[in-house]
Amino acid sequence: MAANGEYKNHAFPYTAIKLRQNARANQPFSQNTVDSTTTSFDSDSFLKNLTSLPGIYTMFNAQDEIIYVGKAKNLKNRVSSYYKTQQASPKQQVMMTKVSRIEVTVTHTESEALLLECQQIKRHKPRYNICLRDDKSFPYIYLSDHEYPLITLHRGAKKKAGHYFGPYPSSTAAKESLKLLQKLFPIRQCEDSVYNNRTRPCLQHQIGRCTAPCVGLISASAYAQDVAHTVMFLDGRGGVLIEQLISQMEQASVALAFEQAASYRDQIARLRTVLEKNHVHGEKGNVDIIACATQQQSACVQVFFIRNGQQLGNKAYFPSTGGEHEASVVLQAFIAQYYLNKPVPTELIVSHEPEETALLADMLTSQAKHAVTISARVRGERAKWLQMALTNAELSLTAKLAEKQSLAGRFLSLQQQLHLSTLPQRLECFDISHTQGEQTVASCVVFDQNGPVKSAYRRFNIEGITGGDDYAAIGQAVSRRFKRLQQGEHPAPDILFIDGGKGQVKAAQKALEELAINNVMIVGVAKGPDRKPGMEQLILVDQEHALDITTGASGLLLIQHIRDEAHRFAITGHRQRRKNTKKQSSLEGIAGLGPKRRQQLLKQFGGLQGIAQAGVDALCSIDGISRPLAQRIYEHFHHQDGN
Repeated sequence: MAANGEYKNHAFPYTAIKLRQNARANQPFSQNTVDSTTTSFDSDSFLKNLTSLPGIYTMFNAQDEIIYVGKAKNLKNRVSSYYKTQQASPKQQVMMTKVSRIEVTVTHTESEALLLECQQIKRHKPRYNICLRDDKSFPYIYLSDHEYPLITLHRGAKKKAGHYFGPYPSSTAAKESLKLLQKLFPIRQCEDSVYNNRTRPCLQHQIGRCTAPCVGLISASAYAQDVAHTVMFLDGRGGVLIEQLISQMEQASVALAFEQAASYRDQIARLRTVLEKNHVHGEKGNVDIIACATQQQSACVQVFFIRNGQQLGNKAYFPSTGGEHEASVVLQAFIAQYYLNKPVPTELIVSHEPEETALLADMLTSQAKHAVTISARVRGERAKWLQMALTNAELSLTAKLAEKQSLAGRFLSLQQQLHLSTLPQRLECFDISHTQGEQTVASCVVFDQNGPVKSAYRRFNIEGITGGDDYAAIGQAVSRRFKRLQQGEHPAPDILFIDGGKGQVKAAQKALEELAINNVMIVGVAKGPDRKPGMEQLILVDQEHALDITTGASGLLLIQHIRDEAHRFAITGHRQRRKNTKKQSSLEGIAGLGPKRRQQLLKQFGGLQGIAQAGVDALCSIDGISRPLAQRIYEHFHHQDGN
């Protein structure tokens, strides 16, 4: 097994009759597949020659799509059970009518088979498997390795030197913790690019949430003490930290430094309040509390994170079940996929005991390199926390189902309002965002009958057009999006919404015509005369007047929803692009002017405005700035101003 958890090729010491090596390029491991035709599958011959070793089996339909992946301690016995009517469930019987061939992969142990099964389910998301759709990495709080460390939110690979605290259930929970830390310990949260170019304290210092190390208003030793207190708090040693602060408060009081003593007193009071709010009684280690609720072929799994005795937050997940399942079955699949290649706490407390608890614990232990226990029967405070998680799961699932029913009604109304012969399955919407034609970004959002499909969202940085030309921007974005469709990257939408009027609709139509795509309905969503929500006008291709729709129809609410989501996604991308541009100082484009000289210039002249107003002689007076370099700096600013 590789370090990243991916199961690699093994040479298995057996020979199976009529099994051949599968050499597909898109498979990350060696597989064996039975010889079969696309028109018929000889299950009797396949089962007769199937091995009894542990491994996984992959079922394909006639379109060569993976529809199910399973693991088995004994492949022959497990796969044979699908062909015994008395043992197969109704769901399995329906699934088997779609199977055109089966591939098997043999592993050394059942634990390896479970790991391999999880990898394939997460990779291919088969229709009949329980699949965890939310596969984002966990967010952490990151403390940089710096003389005056930065504390910030981090998500992704831990490549930068420093300390990482967490994981947190969501970025929202991590951001709330950062806001709290600013009030308790004034550690800087600005990026190094901002910190290195400050010449005076920022607003955070003025409101008491930063000690302004950027301009030397705090010594390295005093700042290091604040950092040490932050680390103690994040490590769950809040009690020890309070004792230290009490000692420092008493020392300040004896020295008659009453203002300092009062500061310590207030900090202790805030810290006690926070610890009492987040403390989990009786817990000192790392525990995840996982509860599952099922209803109407849907499931919700609620996860509460406890790290170092502190409750970091909770999050609801809605795995795709593909049918009705017991909560224990859902938890078995969820836990295996959720913790694949992710940090695993020392204990999982679950509302329902998974089908194969011991096997699951063994796999997690092997992956985490420390003992992992799974507990289903708990008492006292743990039982209260578990009941809280279960209640949250039930409430979240009820709300989700109600939203789903409402969404289904909106799709039906949309079909009626647009006079469609069939119910639309997939909707896409485009929008454009820019500031006076600069940093133009186009967004594409996708909805299906379950709501937003955020994994299919895309942004496009628009280049090579006249600034502010929204028609050209829409045309470029639609063209780039549908070129990828022709390459098979995503399915075609039934309706393509464009945030705009006739001009934007014609631009989108032209882009599709150039790609020879004529089976997508284009609908422009233009603001009405009063520009009020609910008064939108729908513009169709080759129609002179706007479509007459029923005011207040639920289908119109769906259009507003997808239009607003496209607008939000475009603005977010534009702001990020604009922010990235602002991070780059205009001085960076001057040849021969490195970081140290840029910083020296900014300090000497008090910022870019002072540099822009300085003459060549004034620039030459700065150490390290030669006359040719000073001339380039002067010309850079005056050329930009048009002088």
